Formats: sequence, structure tokens, C-alpha cells
Amino acid sequence: MTGLVRLVDDDADLREVLAQTLTLAGLTVEPFADAATALAGLDGDYPGIVLSDVRMPGMDGLQLFAHLRGLDPDLPVILLTGHGDVAMAVAALHQGAYDFLTKPVAADRLTASVRRALSARALVLENRRLARRAGQEAARAEPALAGDSAAMIHLRDSLDRLAEAQSDALILGPSGAGKSVAARAIHRLGGRRSRALVVLDCAAVEEAGFEALLLGGQPPRGPRRPGLLEQAHRGILCLEDVTALPAPLQARLLGLVEAGEYWPAGAAAPRPLSVQILATATGDPQPAMHPGLYFRLSRAVLRLPPLADRREDIPALFRHYLQAAADRLSRQVPPLTDLVLARLAAHGWPGNLRELQAFAEAHVLGLTPWDGPGDATDRPALPDLVAAYEAGLIREALRHTGGNATGAMALLQVPRKTFYDKLTRHGIRPGDYRD
Repeated sequence: MTGLVRLVDDDADLREVLAQTLTLAGLTVEPFADAATALAGLDGDYPGIVLSDVRMPGMDGLQLFAHLRGLDPDLPVILLTGHGDVAMAVAALHQGAYDFLTKPVAADRLTASVRRALSARALVLENRRLARRAGQEAARAEPALAGDSAAMIHLRDSLDRLAEAQSDALILGPSGAGKSVAARAIHRLGGRRSRALVVLDCAAVEEAGFEALLLGGQPPRGPRRPGLLEQAHRGILCLEDVTALPAPLQARLLGLVEAGEYWPAGAAAPRPLSVQILATATGDPQPAMHPGLYFRLSRAVLRLPPLADRREDIPALFRHYLQAAADRLSRQVPPLTDLVLARLAAHGWPGNLRELQAFAEAHVLGLTPWDGPGDATDRPALPDLVAAYEAGLIREALRHTGGNATGAMALLQVPRKTFYDKLTRHGIRPGDYRD
């Protein structure tokens, strides 16, 4: 069995002996003389374990262990102790340390403990990989994130990278485009999926109660109420409509997050705080945001496209919403008439996914506008219907041929000049449909 061990000990001679023992056992050793240097380059995906002495100048082994717990509570840490440090090491064991070994430690005892820790680490990383794959499949099954348009392929790739990095981020897009859905997908895909996703509706926050909302409350009678920070620790805090939160409250939240600790209501000591922040907004959020919070979040920006920019996804999305509405309302899925298909292609969908979902439900209920008797003022003009239907057929042909214009011309049975004239008229580029 091979494995990676980050060894931290300020005693050069002992460090060399330990490294040699582990190397002879077939393990790969990364030796460090101090804890601060050993922290560099460590993240939640580190494929090995940490073996550290307790007593070291500067940051000692227990402080290093506390940092590593905040980084990844599932990272095995083995502590090396002198006889006088056993009580201290046992306390660390209760706090989550994997093992402690008393110096001098026998080679077989050392390698056995390290191998067990490496096996535990490998199992954790494999479970995370499987959970991440399940999260990716769930994200792709989410209608708001489905589709074969270039915009959605790029968006899903961005979601994967954001989730993997566990980065704070701004999620921008028009109303109804699925910003909250994107935040839930990042939670499902990322390393914090086993922890809570806590959502704060910033438009509903009252300034007078904000401190208690963050830190919790201790009523005279009854249990203590945990605050949002306690609930979101090691998870994700999603600030919905962040621009609705007054700037002083944004500054207070930023200060707590950057301090990395907070005082819960009724607590005798501060608690560590590790939280990923996602914030949603419509339009340009910078003018309404505290500069510090804006620049912290804007290091990663995810932009959700309006539905009008992913028209080729609309028919499949509509069919999904139709089926979901029919199931919920215990009705049959109605047929898609040419008139409904034409409206799907011609309408601008300013309400985006939310409007499309409402239209699907109305269609299931037989209340589709201008699909029967009643006011027809919302009916598109015939030229608009024809143009939208034609554009939809061209896009479908290009999807079928993978962006091959010659193949699309053959499918549609139109001459080259006519085909390219129509591409120009509808603003369609064959290159957008190539892999």
C-alpha cells in the first residue's frame, strides 16, 4: 500500500528518522520543520494524512490540528507526544484527532497507525467522489440547468468548477432564470454537501433583529436559538437578493466571516467559523453592495442566461414543465398544437423559466392565452410566428448535424444562398452547434 504523509516536526534528527521509517514502509513523505509551512498547499482534497509533533515553536501541533479541522474535518491527523503531553493528546483525540503516538514510537506501531489513517482517508475521498457524481447527475436532471445550448453547457462547467473550489461567488441573472437553483446545485456538487445550505432572504431582513438572526438568541425560558452562522458553519450561506441587505448589515456580516470566528448568544468563548458565501442578484449589484463584500464575492461570478439566449432549450423545458404540471394537477398532458409551438419560438419570455413554467401550467389547465375563445390581443402576428418557427427548424437541423451547414441544408432541402440568408436574418451561427 502506498500513501502520502505530511510529516511536521521541528527536531531535524527525529524528522529524518521518522521520514526514513515511513519511506522504508513504502510511503511517500513530505517533511516540514514547522506547522505554518506545512499548511501551505493543503486543501480539502489532500490525498494523504498529517503526522505532527505536539510541542513546536510558533504554531504547535494542537493549533495546527485546529486549522486542519477547519480546513477538512475528515483529514486524519496523528499527533506525536512526549509522556507529559498524553492528557493533552487524549483531549485532542476527543476533538477529532485520528490517533496519538508517544515518543519514542516503534516503527511497526507508527506504520500501522499511518496505514489505518490512509485507508480511512482513501474511503472518505472515494465517498466524496461518488457523492459528487451523484450531485452532478442531479444537477443535470434539474430542468433549469438542463439543455444542450452552448450557454447551458458553459454554465454547467462553471458550476462544477465553482463547487470544486468551494469559492465564494456572485450568482447573477434576470428574474426567473434559476439563480436559487444554481446555488442548490453548487451545494450538491461541492465538498460542503454534507453540511447545511442556509438561505437568507435579504429583502425580508429587519435591521433591529439582524444581530440575533446571525448569532442566535438565548430566551429567558426554553432552549437557545442557533443563529444563521452556527447553522451554516462548514456549509454554505446563500444571500438571496443581496442588494436588498443594507450596507451596514453587509459590513457586519463581512467582518464576522473574515474574522473566522463568532460569539454565539450565550457562549463563553468564540467559535470558529468556516462558511462559503453565495449571493444572488439581478442586474449589476456593485452600486448597492458594501465594497468589501462585493470584491470578496466577485472573485467568482456565475451569470445565468435569460431564456431568450437559450431558445433551442425551450421545447424540452416546456415538455418537462408540462409533465410536472400534469402530474401535480392529476391531468393528462395536452397535445402541443402548432400554435403553441409557434408561441414558444416567437415569445421573448421576459419572465424566463418562471414564466415558461406558468405557461405550461396554464396549458395543462386549458387556459393558454389565445389558444381558444377570448381576448386575442396577445396573439403574435403571423409573420412573427412564421419567422420563429423557421428559426426553430434551422436550429434543430444544425443540432442534428452537429453544426454542419451542408448537412443542415440537405435536411431542410434549401439552396445554399437561401440557407445562409436565413442564418443572417435569424442571427444563427452554425459554429454554436459544433462540439
